[in-house]
Amino acid sequence: RDRGDTTTTLSSRARRSTSIARDMSASQGFRRTAQSALRGAMAQGSSAGSRMSPTTAIGGAPFAARERNATPFGARSISLQAVQIRMKSVGNIQKITKAMKMVAASRLKGAETRAKQSRALVQPFVRLLGDTPAVEVEGETLVVPITSDKGLCGGINTTVVKYTKVLNEMNGGAAALDVIGEKARSQIARLFPKQINDVIVDTTKQPLTFATVCGIADTIMSKNAPKTHLIYNRFQSAIAFKPTVATILSNDELEKVAEEGVNAFDTYEIEGPDRSEFLLDLAEFKMGALLYNAMLENNTSELGSRMQSMESSSKNAGEMLNKLTLLYNRTRQAAITTELIEIISGASALEAKK
Repeated sequence: RDRGDTTTTLSSRARRSTSIARDMSASQGFRRTAQSALRGAMAQGSSAGSRMSPTTAIGGAPFAARERNATPFGARSISLQAVQIRMKSVGNIQKITKAMKMVAASRLKGAETRAKQSRALVQPFVRLLGDTPAVEVEGETLVVPITSDKGLCGGINTTVVKYTKVLNEMNGGAAALDVIGEKARSQIARLFPKQINDVIVDTTKQPLTFATVCGIADTIMSKNAPKTHLIYNRFQSAIAFKPTVATILSNDELEKVAEEGVNAFDTYEIEGPDRSEFLLDLAEFKMGALLYNAMLENNTSELGSRMQSMESSSKNAGEMLNKLTLLYNRTRQAAITTELIEIISGASALEAKK
């Protein structure tokens, strides 16, 4: 009985070994058939004039060469690795633009509140002394363009530079310039390099205060210009900004304008210091108040414009990412389909020879 059990066990093991050997031979036969089909397809390709090898891509260029050199626009084949790298870079840019939009949106509300509150300083001066940009004065006119220190905020800085060019031409091309903001300096330095007196930058790194603005106003008033133009963007809404020119006259020019009856200064009774000293104090305080309001308005416009620009950039990045994903999927599917066609064609050619 023991001998019979042993014989049965040995026979079952032999059958399993035979089955495994049969499967291995079948897989080897299939492998040999696939290799023969591939060699047949390579032979057909070489006879047709296009030499092929296992390292050859769909379009005829080696994989290593295609990875080193990106396929130019308009080519029939494209590297999947190049598309993956482009998709990754576009995705990173989209993350950055979304973050910048969120930062600008979070800062916009507070900046808008401060800008609207600062308008209460400007309105009494406009009612008392008026805004007279067309008054002709004797001496050099000073133009102060106010821009941002950072970019990626639309065309608000370019608009201020355009207005600066117009005012310079209106003053015979000889107006003096005191520039506030890094972006204005980089553009105006190419246009009027010899007319720039002072450049003031990094004013928005810390929260803007009236004391800081008064220091900047003292620097501007030290030029003793008879007329000063402030050019800035007045905030209206998150998508609308109005380029504005505010005019400040010196105390002597204010005296002349008051005598001519241009403003409403003589309609008030003045007590205390003499007339000239009082006009000097008003001119200095008006410069500080208008400059403070102009810088706050321009900063708010910068944040609103940056928020809109980053939103558009994020949308464009998303559209580009969708197109690259579609291109990647199509290219990958085309590569797989072409390889299958080559194998099937080789197998068919081999069977036809038999």
